Amino acid sequence: MSAPFNPDRRQFMNAAALGVMAFGATRSAFAGPAKLPTVAAGTHTSFAAPLKQIKAGALNVGYIEAGPAKGPPVILIHGWPYDIYSFVDVTPMLAAAGYRVIVPYLRGYGTTRFASADAVRNGQPSALALDIVDLMDALKAPKAILAGFDWGARTADIVAALWPERCKGLVSVSGYLIGSQAAGKTPLPPQAEFQWWYQFYFATERGKEGYTKYRREFSRLIWQLASPQWKFDDATFDRSAAAFDNPDHVDIVIHNYRWRQGLAQGESRYDDFEQRLAAGPEIKVPTITLEGDANGAPHPPPSAYARKFVGRYEHRTITGGIGHNLPQEAPQAFAQAVVDVDGFGA
Repeated sequence: MSAPFNPDRRQFMNAAALGVMAFGATRSAFAGPAKLPTVAAGTHTSFAAPLKQIKAGALNVGYIEAGPAKGPPVILIHGWPYDIYSFVDVTPMLAAAGYRVIVPYLRGYGTTRFASADAVRNGQPSALALDIVDLMDALKAPKAILAGFDWGARTADIVAALWPERCKGLVSVSGYLIGSQAAGKTPLPPQAEFQWWYQFYFATERGKEGYTKYRREFSRLIWQLASPQWKFDDATFDRSAAAFDNPDHVDIVIHNYRWRQGLAQGESRYDDFEQRLAAGPEIKVPTITLEGDANGAPHPPPSAYARKFVGRYEHRTITGGIGHNLPQEAPQAFAQAVVDVDGFGA
C-alpha cells in the first residue's frame, strides 16, 4: 500500500506554474439547478442576516444563516487566519439562489466558545470536522453541501471522507488536504520547508508569545504572502481580524500546527478518526476542487490529488490573480462551484 498523501508535508511548490487543468467531468456537463446573480468581489461589507448562536457538541457556535429555511443546506467553512467574512459576497448569491446558507465561526474564532471551561483547546483536524457534524445535528441538517478553503477545505474533506452520508457535495480549494502526523515528520527540500516557516515558528514558545502579542500584524502578513495580487484595504482586514480576539484563538492555532508536526498530543476520543485519515481515504461524494492562479500559500498541484476523488469530479483553476482566500477574491467562481456540484447529483 502506498504512503498516504499528505499536503502538509509534501513538495508541491510548483503549482503556480500550472495552467487550467480539468479532471473528470467538464463544467458544462453538470449545470446547477439555480441561476446565480452576479456579485463582484468586495460588493458587500456586512451580512444581511444577524449573527446567531447555537449549542452544538462541545461548542456554542456563532454563525450566519441566510436564505430560505427549507432550502438545500450549504455550509461554508473558513480557514486561518480568516473568518466568516471570506464568504460575505458568496452568501447572498447562494441565498438568492434558494440555498440555506450556514457560515460558522470555527472553534477559536469570533463568537464561538467552548461549552465547558475545562475543555481541551484542541485544534486537531478531526476535532474541527466533528464540530461541523455536531453543528449539522444542532441545526437539523442531515445532509449538506460543504465548501471551504484552508482549514475549511481540510475540514470539509474530512467530513466527506469519514461521514459521506452527511455530505451531498464538496467544494474544496486546493483539493485533498487530509494528512497525518507521521507524514508531517518527513523533511522536505529547503525551498519547500521555507514555505512552512510559520509552522516552525509556532513550534516554539517564542512563536506562541509572538502570535499572542502580534496576531493582527502576523495575520495581515499571511494575507499578503498568500494572496500577493489581492489589494484588500484596511477595513476588509479589520472586519476579519476582530475574530482573532476570541480568548481561545491562540491556543487553537498553536495546537493545530504543533499537532500536525507531532509536537502536541491530541485527545484519545479522536484517535480512531485520525487513524482512518492517516490511511488517506478516498472521497466518494461529488466534488469540485478549485485553485487560484496566484495562490502564494503552500498547495499541491491538482494532478497530485485527482485520484483521491472517486465520485463525479472536476477541477477548476481560477484565473485573474486569485490567491489563497479564493471565496473572498473570486466569490462568483466559488458560488458557481457550489451550485454546479449540487447539479452533479441531479
